[in-house]
Amino acid sequence: MALLCVHAATAQQVAHPSPAPPEPFVLTAPPAQTPTAKVPDAALAGNGDIGLTFGGSPGQFKLYFGKNDFWRAYPVYPGGGIALPGGLDVTIGELDGADYKVTQSPTEAVIRGSFSKPGISVATEAWVAAMHNTVVLRLTSTKSCTAQLRLWAPDGNTGVVKQGTSGNVSWVTRSFENTPLLEWPSHVALAMNAPQGAIRLEPGKPVTVTVTLYTNHDRPDWKEAAVNEAAGMNESGLQAIYAAHAKWWKDFWDRSSISISDPMLEKYYFTSQYLFASSSRPGKFAPGIWGPFITKDSTAWGGDYHLNYNYQAPYWAAFSSNYTDLTDNYDQPLLDYMDRGRVHARTLLNMRGIYYPVGIGPKGLCTTRWPLTPDEMEKRYATRENTIDSGYKFLGQKINAVFGAANMLMRFYSTYDETYARRVYPFLLACADFWEDYLKLENGRYVIENDHYGEVMPNLRNKGQWRHMLGDYNSTLSLGLVKMLFKGMLEVSAVLQTDAARREKWRHIVTHLAPFPTQEIDGRVRLKSVERSPAEWHSRAMGLARVSIHGLILPGEVCGPVTDPAFNAILLSDVRHWKDRMQQPGEWGNTLGNGIETCFPGAVRVGYDADDILQQLKDRIRASSLPNGWITQSGGGTETLAAVPLTVNEMLLQSYEGRVRVFPNWNRKRNASFHQLRAYGAFVVSSVLSGGTVRQVDIVSEKGRNLEMENPWNGNPVKVIRNGKKAETVSGHVFTLKTKAGEKLRLVKG
Repeated sequence: MALLCVHAATAQQVAHPSPAPPEPFVLTAPPAQTPTAKVPDAALAGNGDIGLTFGGSPGQFKLYFGKNDFWRAYPVYPGGGIALPGGLDVTIGELDGADYKVTQSPTEAVIRGSFSKPGISVATEAWVAAMHNTVVLRLTSTKSCTAQLRLWAPDGNTGVVKQGTSGNVSWVTRSFENTPLLEWPSHVALAMNAPQGAIRLEPGKPVTVTVTLYTNHDRPDWKEAAVNEAAGMNESGLQAIYAAHAKWWKDFWDRSSISISDPMLEKYYFTSQYLFASSSRPGKFAPGIWGPFITKDSTAWGGDYHLNYNYQAPYWAAFSSNYTDLTDNYDQPLLDYMDRGRVHARTLLNMRGIYYPVGIGPKGLCTTRWPLTPDEMEKRYATRENTIDSGYKFLGQKINAVFGAANMLMRFYSTYDETYARRVYPFLLACADFWEDYLKLENGRYVIENDHYGEVMPNLRNKGQWRHMLGDYNSTLSLGLVKMLFKGMLEVSAVLQTDAARREKWRHIVTHLAPFPTQEIDGRVRLKSVERSPAEWHSRAMGLARVSIHGLILPGEVCGPVTDPAFNAILLSDVRHWKDRMQQPGEWGNTLGNGIETCFPGAVRVGYDADDILQQLKDRIRASSLPNGWITQSGGGTETLAAVPLTVNEMLLQSYEGRVRVFPNWNRKRNASFHQLRAYGAFVVSSVLSGGTVRQVDIVSEKGRNLEMENPWNGNPVKVIRNGKKAETVSGHVFTLKTKAGEKLRLVKG
């Protein structure tokens, strides 16, 4: 193989069915939305740090390389945010006008292409090495032809581009440094162990091009590392890289699985898992709104960490899917911003604790300053006042830091990992400090003033007139997330055996927060978004919606059929009326704009009809998704990757109310199974539903906590097998089992 390198136990035991390999997406036309400021429509691959977008046409392949840690650390977008390192163009003139077929295979994490016309056919394979900073492209032609290679980095946006050679290695670098307001430098290097220019493809003789990227955030010798690896790449090394890649992805797919006898949803379930795993990896920078699939500078919202749900949501399915390690990178940006968050709280609100703007980046970066000049402010926001909140975009919301705490609590409940809890406890405690100060005790209840349900800001639509909309009182978003926080503080502090003296206050807050507001209209009680507000739009009868779901159900997790059946009935009634606002298939829950990852699992948790949820989910996917399997919405990108996995997982297993429930919202006439999904309490659970009956439930107790479980057999006796030996029999609608760390339990009908 020619090689060129561009571096940048019982009788009743039932086997858990092995699901079919994830089906690939096949693209039959060149991508029409690549490059883009949002999600590209091309085939995608990644290793959680480097993203490969396979764009272009048969005559000119355009490989775009994104990287989660390559940022222009400027505090305003457009201009600031994640940036494009560069790409590789491969031009084969003989393929102009050829047929286009590109297959994105999640099983192997490989993109395969087939480009044919009379007299010539070229096959390609492209992948991002799971364990190395290497992108691989393999070309095989049926006819002698020339392929032109051009390694490039984009000019502009204050980036400094250099290129050169070192021995037989050609390299390109791009750097952001030494410009006003830039908070830290970023450098990236790509290197090729052949001159820029032509290579020859001979019939049946594959040529492999590999691409590796290093930044200064990877290592201090970022350029030297790229050049040295380019010079040293050989065929045996590439084979070792592929072996490590194949093993990583095999292990990934073995971690958990589901089978629901619905090929379409299974295809999107596993593709969404693939795209998330391609976007996020421990030890690397966290993915922003578009993950590492960057095809231009100045992406929408700077591709930043948007804290009023966009940053948090992509991770939500990872906990129940047993991919907890893929969430390791989530906390660091929030921890890094704490010093600035304390300054915001003290200087802007005279509060203890932390107060975060709507958007941040890595390494303590704020991405969401108002434009720096009145002229630019007027152009973009219809007002010359660019000093609102000292120039930072809080948009009327105080809840962003607590919103960030939600994922920390979800991970803690999923693992009860004390080492992890100690790492994030200072952040949680700083949130508690802030809200102890901010809450007001009025008439025996804690109330929340001027924390807004939605973003309140000047813009072109309101012609810069916005202050009259300020004044939300007891927003359901705020009430729910604050209750979530203090419930979490009680649990985490108890496990860590710290701050016992503060728990009485925290308990008092949990039990005395203002009730969630409701109203009766036309004889039906429904949820109100806020108790009161000067903003006219709150007076409309909305009922349960995406933002209130965030506070109450996901990620707030303070409501549900176990927690408060009567209030849950109100929420369920609201979901039943979502169809009232639909004008066409795919609009259920008003999720075309935002919220598919929120409204669908939220509907599952309140107990809405399972079959209708699945049908509405499929209609929503058909209404707005790309040929590569990415479900799209107008307001964001990576958060939709949680939508299908989380919806399905919550149908098969729930535990967020402290009680494990298998198939809690599933049509028992439909066979289904799941293997190694994760439940709160640090339990890993598997089960099979067949012929209308739960055949068995297998549970691994990682931390030896008590297991409260809803009886899968409608109150009938349940036999418990512990580590392969028959143990006790339990019964009742709900039962509790004591467990030991590492113990394996099997439950079967008695």
